[in-house]
Amino acid sequence: MTPGKTKYVLDTNLYVFAARDPRWKGAVREFMDRHMPWMYLHSTVAGELLAGALTAKLERDTQRNLIQPFESVGRVITPSEGAWKRSGLAIARLVREGKLSPGGVPRSFFNDCLIAASARDEGVTVVTHNEKDFDLIGSVMAVDFVSPWPEEAIAS
Repeated sequence: MTPGKTKYVLDTNLYVFAARDPRWKGAVREFMDRHMPWMYLHSTVAGELLAGALTAKLERDTQRNLIQPFESVGRVITPSEGAWKRSGLAIARLVREGKLSPGGVPRSFFNDCLIAASARDEGVTVVTHNEKDFDLIGSVMAVDFVSPWPEEAIAS
């Protein structure tokens, strides 16, 4: 890695937006092209994308175009045991503080906690359009995230 370059992982929502909107697709492609040497895929994001691949063709395309390129260069982040535990503890703390409803924690929020914890472990910044959840996570656990498209990343 080049010193001083920020490493990034895209949250699932950006891939979904790109699949649905040509403007987002162009923005995601441009960002990834510009930062490819510093881009990573999170295994939780891969899982969410595959769970949403409702046809065999979409599953093959997701594997070939989004997952395998990162796997082939060893740039997939997978949560450690510690990240799993920190994610659970973060949710418990948010419930105790009344910021989340007990029993009302969506799976996607737990996934965001996993992404945040393990990206932090790896020194990777999460790019997400889900600032609300990541701000909430950040209130109880250190997390590096930016909204799309981070100005400092576009300018570099």
